[in-house]
Amino acid sequence: MGRHSRPKGPGSKLSAAVPDQNTGKGRRRRADGADTGAVPRVQHQRQEHVPPVRGGHPEQREPDDAAGAQPRRAGVVDGRRAGVWGEPARYGDWHGIPRGARPQPYPEPPTEVRIPSPRREYLEAFEEPGAPAPSEAGALAPSDAAAPGAGENRPPAGKGSAGRTLAGVTAAVVTTVLAVVVVGQVTDADRSDLAGKAAEGVDRQIGNASTSRSDGRPTPLSGETAIVPLTFEQRMARPYPIDPKLRGSGDFEVVPGTDKAPGKGREYYRYRVDIEKGLGLDGALFAQAVQRTLNDDRSWAHHGAMTFERISSGKPDFVITLASPGTTGTWCAKSGLDTTVDNVSCDSASTERVMINAYRWAQGSATYGSARMFAYREMLINHEVGHRLGHDHESCRTPGALAPVMQQQTKSLEIDGIKCRPNPWVYPKG
Repeated sequence: MGRHSRPKGPGSKLSAAVPDQNTGKGRRRRADGADTGAVPRVQHQRQEHVPPVRGGHPEQREPDDAAGAQPRRAGVVDGRRAGVWGEPARYGDWHGIPRGARPQPYPEPPTEVRIPSPRREYLEAFEEPGAPAPSEAGALAPSDAAAPGAGENRPPAGKGSAGRTLAGVTAAVVTTVLAVVVVGQVTDADRSDLAGKAAEGVDRQIGNASTSRSDGRPTPLSGETAIVPLTFEQRMARPYPIDPKLRGSGDFEVVPGTDKAPGKGREYYRYRVDIEKGLGLDGALFAQAVQRTLNDDRSWAHHGAMTFERISSGKPDFVITLASPGTTGTWCAKSGLDTTVDNVSCDSASTERVMINAYRWAQGSATYGSARMFAYREMLINHEVGHRLGHDHESCRTPGALAPVMQQQTKSLEIDGIKCRPNPWVYPKG
């Protein structure tokens, strides 16, 4: 607040209230010259008869004040001092009151926004040895200390910590993100290592110090299925899907390869194996089954009576053909045989082909059932090749005995009320 000039002279109403300059105690004299020793009580409202004084508070009016309205003094708004947080003007007008007796102004409210400091454990990770504690770090920064009035109306702690707070929080977030990334990379590396070990065939048991088995057998990883190829016997015992009314393309292809005759028989036959294109069946398995079956001692090669050799080129004695039901019917009809009624096979005697119905080869028959699929396929080869060798159909004569191989076992095991057992061999006893 500015200094106030006071009027001097005998005509001044306030001249009697001037403090005693000799005593310096601020004592006031009465107008009649009597010294009471007490400070006279000053009225809260300004006396209207006191003329305005030069150098005092300038008169301020609101734009909408009416003429003759009570003027407002600078620093006083509706009986309260402006800028002192709404404290009432306890002493009214300060004219005539010594400065030492006036109440001191309250500090200005803080204008900066305080940001909460981060937790101590976050900051300790980024402090250097010997760094000041958060309370010490809250001291004035050099730029703050140089500012005018620094420390007068501001709290002593927390200065300059806003930037460090943001830096600490940012560093903590970055550290957390980096930790997550590193952990993810380590986990991926471990998985990649396990995958590489599995690809190399390394046996590893996770969570167990032992990585090998005492008996030396390999142990597949969890969830891994070892692929073991089926044996010939297992493949011959399995059924295969096929449509019983399938009619193929009618085109044949030779199954490549040759199989030498196991010995020299009194009769020697050379044959070729063909398979109809597009069947989806294993031609190599079929050719292997034919060679093994015909040269088995229980078959037509019994005791060296015959021997059979498979060829894939040259002139064969006959061709064993695996074909769809429709194509089989076509080729059997060339020799006056109808195979479509029971979907069976035949020896087309007027041609070079012994026709094996692919449906019967893949699905078997009710007389043998699925448990004797391997035996049914051996019977099918022996029966049709037997026709090529000149044998006709036969029937079982003893109930419960093995049916002869030339009996139509695909259709029935019971003829004329005599029921026999299934039999795939010409000489079942060997």
